[in-house]
Formats: sequence, structure tokens, C-alpha cells
Amino acid sequence: MTSMEKDAAVPTEFTDQVQQVHDSSELIDVVSPSGEVRSGDAAPDPGDPSTDTLGQAMAEVIRVAMPLMISTGTFSVVLFADRTFLLWYDGAAMSASMAAGNLFWTLICVPVGVSGMTGAVVSQYVGSRQREMIGRFLWQVVWFALATLPLFGLIGTLAPTLFSLTGQPAGLIELESAYLRLLMWGAGGIVLESGLSGFFAGTERTHVIMWASIASGVVNLVLDWMFIFGMNMGPLQIEAMGIIGAGWASLISFWFKGGLFAFLLARPKFQESYRILAGISFDPALIRKLLFFGLPSGLMSLTEAAGFTAIVLQIGQQGDLPLRATTMAINFNMIAYVPLVGVAIAASVLVGRHLTESGPSRAVKSVAGALSIGWIYSMVWAVLYLAFPDQLLALYQWGDASEDSMVAISLARNLLGFVAIYVIVDATQLIVAGSLRGAGDTWFVLLSGLFASIIACSIGIVFEPETGRLTWWWWVVTGWVFLLAASMVGRFLQGRWKSMRMV
Repeated sequence: MTSMEKDAAVPTEFTDQVQQVHDSSELIDVVSPSGEVRSGDAAPDPGDPSTDTLGQAMAEVIRVAMPLMISTGTFSVVLFADRTFLLWYDGAAMSASMAAGNLFWTLICVPVGVSGMTGAVVSQYVGSRQREMIGRFLWQVVWFALATLPLFGLIGTLAPTLFSLTGQPAGLIELESAYLRLLMWGAGGIVLESGLSGFFAGTERTHVIMWASIASGVVNLVLDWMFIFGMNMGPLQIEAMGIIGAGWASLISFWFKGGLFAFLLARPKFQESYRILAGISFDPALIRKLLFFGLPSGLMSLTEAAGFTAIVLQIGQQGDLPLRATTMAINFNMIAYVPLVGVAIAASVLVGRHLTESGPSRAVKSVAGALSIGWIYSMVWAVLYLAFPDQLLALYQWGDASEDSMVAISLARNLLGFVAIYVIVDATQLIVAGSLRGAGDTWFVLLSGLFASIIACSIGIVFEPETGRLTWWWWVVTGWVFLLAASMVGRFLQGRWKSMRMV
């Protein structure tokens, strides 16, 4: 929903064990939707897929999703800690990181969305037994990521101009601009790792993604602490840099993670099956495939991010305290929401594989299993938001018990009630949208998301009251989530996605 995320301890067995998830799969021949017989590396489910129980579907989703939930959960914890450290350093820095982080994600979400479709496409290559195409497809993602670097650099230089258009206080604009500039220098690393991680998601080697995320998260947290607050340990002298330090920590961790995935993919064991290094050439046809299916996903993220950023900027016009309270509530929302991205990715991968491997019946079961897991997980957080808001928000008092922060915490307590209202519905729309993307129904996801964003923001602006504006905008966010969920569920039930293929 928003933007971000010295030595990382990765287990020594990491590079050997995490890549064995599918290595023992049975080689078989299947008939593709076009009638061509292909050989591949993963056997379909035994027996009639339609007879699989919901419990079996949930078990499969958990197998794929659990490492992804830990991976995305690591990101949310790092982001939460990042903003909490900044609150302890300076409340205004925390507010600036929220606004700049939202704008950052708005600016990069299209290329990240394009590269992020890699997992769904790879899963369909696996299901249709075309694994020899995967290496060449991955290289198109690498060329795409490198092509974004000049644009990201240009945007970084324009950061002060972008924030001057928002009408926010001058002090916030200075902090936001410095933070955004550093994040943009690291943006290419996010595009790269988003694409390369798709190989491990699409081949269901999700433990690799988990360990890489934990490693980069450790790097980010350690550097956050060192750079934000400074360090004075003998010869190691680091001056406290506040929000600038947080930006440098994020930049380094972004490129660290992308480099780690590239290193793992270059290992010899992937070369024969997937032709990773042999596929280095530029392939216009595969680039078009990447853009056709990935661009709607990226634009969907843009419409959501732009709408949310517009709402945050509207709240920011009310001053630092409403924006700080919103940041506090969103931080806790992120802890619940971001791990569900792992469930959505798992649903996307499993839908893609089952559609090309055995048909839509088993894919439907996978979606049902993913939704069941998402609802149970979200219900736990809804109860926590309603029953223990004071205990949750007490964390913000540890490093900053000033009067301003106490006022912001009081406002945030009420905002957590909104999060509790929509958290389960948000899980629904996220997982169903991921399932539709896995089938290739990306253009509908885009158009419905665009429609919901325009409706929500238009209602918010046109009917904004003179008083109670903070509460009003949170009602707008809640209505927006419900509208998204209704459109995604309606499309899924209509069933057109069942006949779609990307390979």
C-alpha cells in the first residue's frame, strides 16, 4: 500500500537446500491447450483434481505462501521499525517518511508491477512444460530494470519541485525531498529483485525468497539504527543522519536483495533446466509479453498508490499531527496487510500452474484455500485492533512521549477502528485480484481498480466537510476497499478467467 522497505546472517545451508523444492519432481508429458505435447518438471496432482478437498488446497497454499508471508512480513516489520526509529529521532521525520514513501511507491509501482508479473508467467511455463523458456524471459526483466535507471535518477533530481506542488509546510518538504531522492537511487534494485524473485515464486521455491528477504531486512534494520541515530564505537564513527540515514539504509538494502537473487540464479544447477545464462539475448516478443500482461498490473498499483497518496496529502494539509496519527495507524495496517501479499502471490502462482497443468477446477480450490487462510489471519488482527488498541499504540511512547505524540496517538486509536472494519475485506480483494492476475486477467484488474480509485477520490474531494476531515478521509479509504472487493469478487464469480492463458 505504501513504499518501503551489517552483516546479514544467512544459514550456510541456504544456497543448497532452498533450491531443492522441485528438483525431485517427476518428469512427465502433458498436452498443452494448443494440443502440443510437451515435457516438463512437475507432475500434476494425482487423481481427479476436482476431488481435492478444501483442506488439501489450503495445505498447498500454506506450503507456497508461508515463506512468502514471512518474506513480506519481514518487509512490513522493517518498514514499521524504520518509521518508529524516525519517530524516536524526530516526529516530523516520521511524517515526512510516510508522505515521501507513498509518493516513491506511486512513482515506481508501474515498472515494479511489470517486473512483478514474472512469477505468474513463470508458473504457467512450468505448468505447460516449457521450462526452457524461463531463462530467456528472466533476461527480458533484467533489461527492463536497467532501462528504468535514467528515469529514476531524473525523478530524484526533481523531488523538491514535486513536493512544492503539494502545499505542505516548508519543513516537511525539505525532509521529504531528501528522503525521496535517496529512495529513487535504489528504485532500480526493487525492479530487479521483483522480477528475479518471480523465478523462485513461479517454480515454488519460495524459501529462497524468504531467506533473501530476511537477509535484506537485517541489513536494513542494522543500517537504519547506525545511520539514523549515529554510532560511536572506537574507530567506527558515524554521525546521526535522521531521515537521510533511513534513506541510505533503504537504498543499500534494495540493491543488496537484487544482487543476492542474481547471484543465486547464476548457479550451475539452474543452467540445464532453465537455461538462465544461455537466455541472455534481447527478445522483443518476450518483452511484449512482459509488457502486455505486466503493464496492467503496474498501472493498477499506480491507480491505488496515486489515490492513496492523494488522500495522505489531503490529510497532510491539515498539519503534522493528523498525518502523524495516520502514519501510526497505517503502520499497524501494514503489519496485517503486507504478509497477505504473500498469500496473494501464492494464489497467483498456483492458479497459473493449475490452469495450464490440469484446468480451472483445481485452480478454484486454490483460491478458496487462499481466501480461507487470508480471512483467518485478518480476523485475528481485527480483534487485536478493536480489543487492544492502547497496548498496540503504546509502542510509540517508548522513544517519544512528547505532548504532540500523545495527541497523535489519541487520534490514531480511533483510526485503528477503521482498519478493523476493512481489514478482512482488504484481504479478500487482494487475494482475488492476485488470482485473476495469475490467470492473465490483468486488464480487468486494472480497469476495475481505476474505476474504484476515481470514484473514491472524487467523492472524497467533492463532499469533503469543513470539520472532521481526518475521519472523513478514513471513511473514504474504507469505502474504496469495499468497492475494490466487490468488483474483484464479481469478476471471479463470472468465470471468464478460467479460459485465459499467458503461454
